[in-house]
Amino acid sequence: MSSYSNGNKKRWLYSMTEDSMISGFVKPQFESVKDVFIENFEQRNELGAACCIYYKGEKVVDLWGGIKNEGTGEPWEEDTMVLVWSTTKGLSALAMALANSQGLFEYDEPVSKYWPEFAQNGKERITVRQLMAHQAGLYAFDELGDRDIIADLDRLAVVLAEQKPAYEPGTQHTYHALTLGFYQSELLRRVDPKGRSLGQYFRDEIATPLGIDFYIGLPEDIPNSRLSPLREVKFSFSAMKSAGLGMILAAMNPRSALRRALVGTEFCLDEDHIYTRNYEVPSGGGVGTARAIACAYSVFATGGKELGIREETLQQLMAPAIPPTRGFKDGAFKMNTSYSLGFARGLPESPFGSPSSFGMPGTGGSFGYADPEVGVGYGYVLNGLGTSFPHDPRDIALRTAFYESIGKSDLLSSKRV
Repeated sequence: MSSYSNGNKKRWLYSMTEDSMISGFVKPQFESVKDVFIENFEQRNELGAACCIYYKGEKVVDLWGGIKNEGTGEPWEEDTMVLVWSTTKGLSALAMALANSQGLFEYDEPVSKYWPEFAQNGKERITVRQLMAHQAGLYAFDELGDRDIIADLDRLAVVLAEQKPAYEPGTQHTYHALTLGFYQSELLRRVDPKGRSLGQYFRDEIATPLGIDFYIGLPEDIPNSRLSPLREVKFSFSAMKSAGLGMILAAMNPRSALRRALVGTEFCLDEDHIYTRNYEVPSGGGVGTARAIACAYSVFATGGKELGIREETLQQLMAPAIPPTRGFKDGAFKMNTSYSLGFARGLPESPFGSPSSFGMPGTGGSFGYADPEVGVGYGYVLNGLGTSFPHDPRDIALRTAFYESIGKSDLLSSKRV
C-alpha cells in the first residue's frame, strides 16, 4: 500500500493484484470503511465498485477500484459510471420532491387533477402519494409493446392512462418495478411549465446545479470507455436464501406480479453501446457514479439549501410511510416492504440508518439514501451483481463500518458479515 496526505484527507492506493487497484480517500475517522471496501474484494467477490459517503455536508469517503470491464481487464477509474437499476428510483424521487418543493404539484392531490386522462378505468381518485408508494395497482402493463413506445412519450402517455389497476388503489402495495418512473415522468411533464420529462428535469434542476454525473437517459456523447458493463448474475437457491421462499417462487413464475412488473427492464441494455442512449427508464435505467448519488442525497439530508428545497417538503420525505389498508406485505416480493413518496423506507427487520432515512436499493446490490437525522448522503455502485435481497452483504458491511465510526451502530441491526 502507498499513500500521501492531502490536508485532512488521505489519498492512497492499495494493490490487490497486478491488474487491480483500489483508489480514493477517506478522512482519518473513517479508515474502517476503507478496510471494509478492501475486504469486499478479498472476501465478498467484488469485481468493480465505488462507494461515497457525505457526512454533515462534507465528503468523508470516496473510494473506487477493481475491474471496470471483466472482458478486457480495464480498471475501474475515478469517473467510471455504471447502471444502477432500481437505485434510479431514488434519484427520480428526489426530482419529484424538488418539483413538489417548487409548487408544481401536491402529494395528496389526485393524479387526475394534473393529468385528466389518467382518470380512466377507475383511477380518478388515486393520489400522487398512493402512486409513489406503489399502492396504485399499476405495477404492470397489459400491453407494453416494444422500446419504441417507451421512447415516444406521447404514445406512452396513452398506454399509461388506459391501464386499469390490478386491485383497489390504496388497499395494498405491489412493487412498481418499471412502471412507476413512467407515471412520475408523465405527471411531471403535465405540471412543469417547460414540459420536461423526468430525466430532463433531473438533469436541469439537480445534476447540472450540483455538478454530478448521473443520467436518467444516458446521452449519446458519453463514451463507452466511461461505462462499466454488468457481470451476468448467476442465481441459485442458496444465493437467494435471504429473499424468502415466497419471493423465490414468484421469481420462477412468469405470471407472477414480480415477473410481470419486470417486463421491459431489458430495454436499458444495448449490445453496441453497453447501455441504451437517449432513452429514459426513470425506475431502473439510471447510469452514474456513487459520488453523484451520495452528493444528491447529501443535499436532501442537510437542509436542501443548494437546491432551494422547502422545509415542508423535507419534512414529508422524513415522515413515516403510510401503509395501505392491508398492511406492508408486498404483492410482488411476498414479504414486508415500506415505500413513501417514491423511496424505500427502513423496517425494523431491515433498517438503513435512522427512522427518517429514505432511499432505494437496486437489483444486484447498489444503494443510495439520505439519513437526515445523522446528516448522511450515501452511494454504493458495483458491476459484479449479487443476489441477496433487499440489501447486499457488501453494502451492509460498508454502512455498518461507517455508522460504527460515528458511534451510531445502534441504527443498524444488520452487522458486518
